Amino acid sequence: MKALNLYDIEDLRYEEDTPIPQIIREEDILIQVQSAGICGSDLSRYKKLGPYVPGTTFGHEFSGVVAAMGSAVTQWKEGDRIAACPTFACGNCIYCRQGFPTRCTDLTVIGAKQPGAYAEYVVLPASHALPLPDEIDFDTASLLEPSSVVLHGFYRTSIQPGAAVAIMGVGSIGLLSVQWAKIFGSATIFAIDIDENKLKIAKQLGADILINPLKEDTETVIKKHTASSGVDLAVESAGSPLTSEQVLALPKKGGEVLYLGIPYGDITLHRYYFERIVRNELRILGAWNALSAPFPGKEWTTGLYYMKTGQLDVKPMISHHLPLEKGPEIFQQLIHKEIDAVKVLFHP
Repeated sequence: MKALNLYDIEDLRYEEDTPIPQIIREEDILIQVQSAGICGSDLSRYKKLGPYVPGTTFGHEFSGVVAAMGSAVTQWKEGDRIAACPTFACGNCIYCRQGFPTRCTDLTVIGAKQPGAYAEYVVLPASHALPLPDEIDFDTASLLEPSSVVLHGFYRTSIQPGAAVAIMGVGSIGLLSVQWAKIFGSATIFAIDIDENKLKIAKQLGADILINPLKEDTETVIKKHTASSGVDLAVESAGSPLTSEQVLALPKKGGEVLYLGIPYGDITLHRYYFERIVRNELRILGAWNALSAPFPGKEWTTGLYYMKTGQLDVKPMISHHLPLEKGPEIFQQLIHKEIDAVKVLFHP
């Protein structure tokens, strides 16, 4: 089958002779991939690697159609349209037993040590699949995983209707954060980015106030619109060392900071920002992945619900539709910032 396989740092190969994955366990299903998205974590792994098996099929955000089932699978039939959770928790460690699968000591995702979704077919346990309502197309469903990641983070916060929320970095995770903030009832949403195109999309998706830090001071603008107090919740979704520090200056006293991005670089925390944590009694939260108990979690079913109603609209975020053979080229263009892209989808 056609697939994109990762062999080494920046060595992603399009190959047409990759074996179709086989159903080995009776509870597995074979899925024909319809849409698969490039995640920011894919770009990070492409540039620096991490735990992986050379030649493994890449990718984990996807939707598709059930193509075959193991002998024990009764809840699915051939042709069923599905979204899928690509993440595995062991179920046995102390965190899994406590009901916190995202903290699993052996958390894994397809596309690293086991074949991923940048291919014509992928195998997963039947329990990882979620049925797609007729109202949700494959492109939308392929973004259920990143949507669930954001929602998992929001569930960790204390956000209430009427809140002021700042989203620092409006790539795909930030744009999803804008929409979840709106769904949670936020009264004022600040979108912060140096990319004017992404800011325009953020406005389209519900952001109230756009801030380009290259043109105006972020803190000044936020204080102007919050009676000089700051926001209730500041979300760091840019994943850069600079914004990981700057976001600490945005919440009001007693406010919260939610980190959804990882900078993959050392962060210098200047005294001014550290004092914001202490003197303003901030609550600092990290959020990882998208699982909760019972598996895969309410993040997934809630995401599907709001995709069905149209309140979670990912279509404006999708900038590119590509065949798999364009994979090596587009990854190079993305890491070298040669194209203006938000969410890139492959269609195997």
